[in-house]
Amino acid sequence: MRLLIDRKGITEENLEATATHVLGRYSINPEKLVLIQAGTIKTVWKVNASGSWLCLKRLKQTLDKALFSVNAQIYIRNSGGKVPGIILNRDKQAITEYEGQLFVLYGWINGSDLNFSLTTDFRKAVQGLAAFHVASRGYIPNEQCRISTKLRKWPDQYNSMKRRMLEWKEVSSGASKEPYQAYLAYIDQIIALADLALKRLSESDYLHLTQEGSPSIVLCHQDFGRGNVLDAADGTYVIDLDGVTYDLPARDLRKIIGKACENAGLWSCDTIEQILSWYTQINPLSEKEKDILYTDLTYPHWFFGLVKNLFQKGKSLRPSEIEKIARFELSKEEALAVLLKRSE
Repeated sequence: MRLLIDRKGITEENLEATATHVLGRYSINPEKLVLIQAGTIKTVWKVNASGSWLCLKRLKQTLDKALFSVNAQIYIRNSGGKVPGIILNRDKQAITEYEGQLFVLYGWINGSDLNFSLTTDFRKAVQGLAAFHVASRGYIPNEQCRISTKLRKWPDQYNSMKRRMLEWKEVSSGASKEPYQAYLAYIDQIIALADLALKRLSESDYLHLTQEGSPSIVLCHQDFGRGNVLDAADGTYVIDLDGVTYDLPARDLRKIIGKACENAGLWSCDTIEQILSWYTQINPLSEKEKDILYTDLTYPHWFFGLVKNLFQKGKSLRPSEIEKIARFELSKEEALAVLLKRSE
């Protein structure tokens, strides 16, 4: 019986034949192929060849986008960063094209997932991210790449999210279902929080820190978390770099801090300062850079991220879910005000 992998008639056998052909472009005759991930274009195999384990990955990106992230990974690795090494094919290329699909071959990292709920593991993860940021600094893509950048885009992003939330307020005003009423109960306070973040951003050194050549600029992972950071014998490895983009470290830090505080159910100065203490042991941040982080934490990203499922994706939400995330957002102002005061 053949195992169906997706809805397009792609089977495990089809995928194995594809992987075997691609590996031939590396002069590799695999002794064992293990399908790790499938179901979409993105597919991952664990490959055993000549007694060594490798990782073959089929990318979902277009070539110009893939060139940006793949070359970034090579740069980070060559700069001492703990990321998987990329193996070149017979043509000395990092990306192999086959039947309109893109493939990359990596060294396999023998490591285990870090448990972010354990302090020792969480510290390793945060410091692994800091080391990743340091090693990424100075990356210059070649002309064939489509550059991914969030630099100088925060004001427009903040305003765009605010505008959509106001539009959803109008939608909710004409709807009687409970989730929409829960949205209406909190949206004015959420908009006030967005306005506060916009004000702080306009008064900050954001434009200076994001100008071309600024040493504050790094490559952000954008999806850093459990499953994308591994504890190995020789250090903490960051994997799955497909979404890397130019930005300030605050982009990745905001997501880590927000998740930690959300899991704890409250915003804590101690938690935020502990994470930053670990991070800055590897990659020091100026007070102005910390101010930018506190500003980004101020914006109601988590509220927006939840309610867009209701308004943009048509997914159902319980009123209690909206109420919970709204209260979480509104509880952070005191802690962030304290941190901003300390950084003055």
